[in-house]
Amino acid sequence: MISNILVVDDEPSIVELIEFNLQKTGYHVLKAENGHEALQLVRTNKPDLIILDLMIPGIDGIEVCRKLKGQQETAAIPIIMLTAKNEEVDKIVGLELGADDYMTKPFSPRELMARVKAVLRRSHKDSIQHDGELVVGKLRLNFSSYTAYLDQEKLELTPKEYELLKLFITNVGRAYTREQLLEKVWGYEYFGDTRTVDVHVRHLRAKMAAEPKVAEAIETVRGVGYRFSEI
Repeated sequence: MISNILVVDDEPSIVELIEFNLQKTGYHVLKAENGHEALQLVRTNKPDLIILDLMIPGIDGIEVCRKLKGQQETAAIPIIMLTAKNEEVDKIVGLELGADDYMTKPFSPRELMARVKAVLRRSHKDSIQHDGELVVGKLRLNFSSYTAYLDQEKLELTPKEYELLKLFITNVGRAYTREQLLEKVWGYEYFGDTRTVDVHVRHLRAKMAAEPKVAEAIETVRGVGYRFSEI
């Protein structure tokens, strides 16, 4: 099945470059020049992935991402954020909202295509239903409904937060480097900034703060990365 990819950018040269490379790779391309048009296309076409520029007219990329990740029917659509801005705050905000990846202009089309393939591959794996549940202390993950509960209260997790938590609790006691976590959860070898892992771990801890023992089970391993300890 051919994947539909929505490209949201108001720079014609950038859109043309991305569209050419996506089509050459075998994808079907949808295009939007502003936030309003992007949201409308998502509602009518349900793309498999969105390449979203932050600085677009009307509703900006951050708000588009917030709206999509805040609605159940669109929350699982992966988003690669694309922007000429490289300030840390913009990147962190995008990651906190649930963006799956982040690239700064100017970019390598080859690298972008590699990331598109990896994100789609990971998204496909995420969509596969798994039977059963796993209970660790007061934490419960249901693999068929893709939900997590803490002491009977549902945790509102982004898709990547869920996958990160799932990896941790199915490998209790095992330490992972940030690079390993990026490869396993994001689905590709990542050679750039690994702070996306720190952002997601911080949010997981915050969302489980009602049970400090569970939140603190995600331990920082000095000089390595993270592990989930016995509860």
